Amino acid sequence: MLSFFAKYKFFGIFLFVLSAIIITIIYNILKPQERLPVFQPNMVNNELVDSTMQEVRKYHTIKDFKLYNQNGDTITQDFYKDKIYVADFFFTTCQTICPIMTDHMLQIQEKLKDDEDILLLSHTVIPNHDSVPVLRKYADEKGVNDEKWNLVTGDKKEIYELARKSYLAAKSDGDGGAFDMIHTENFVLVDREKRIRGFYDGTDPEAIEELMQDIEILKKEDR
Repeated sequence: MLSFFAKYKFFGIFLFVLSAIIITIIYNILKPQERLPVFQPNMVNNELVDSTMQEVRKYHTIKDFKLYNQNGDTITQDFYKDKIYVADFFFTTCQTICPIMTDHMLQIQEKLKDDEDILLLSHTVIPNHDSVPVLRKYADEKGVNDEKWNLVTGDKKEIYELARKSYLAAKSDGDGGAFDMIHTENFVLVDREKRIRGFYDGTDPEAIEELMQDIEILKKEDR
């Protein structure tokens, strides 16, 4: 009896390994692909959404824009065409949440430096102060990669409408006068079709890890 088992031991091991491989393949084929939600305005806290957008249930995308980056280049949706990107709102003189958010953006930039499909976009919320030269100085100090990450300035009304009506990421609409400004810690994940696929607390390291994982899910989804 022992000689029988010894004779067929390797055949049995082969069958076991082959069965495990087949089961794994079948499981992966049948397993539903993980997908991120497509956020619509009616799915987001009303405080973060302009009143004109709160009942929108489908087809929401980031509105076209025309802003200027740290090099004075005009930045529009064309720069992000067919790209996944992470957007946020900041200002260069901020001493509270912005330094933490910028550090986290720098971490994302470093981790994805060789991934041409992922870009970054930071909008200043005090464009009257954060001019192109100011953004250039800030970018140099922080180590911003110009090919990967745009720090943009431009018309204040346009930037604030983007925050409220496109990115659904700011509690204030910034209409309280020249010195009023929005302030939000949100990072927003945008897919290749200009749709919002996730919101993340830009000051929270765990949220940044979740963002990195969701970027990988989104890349697989695109395939």
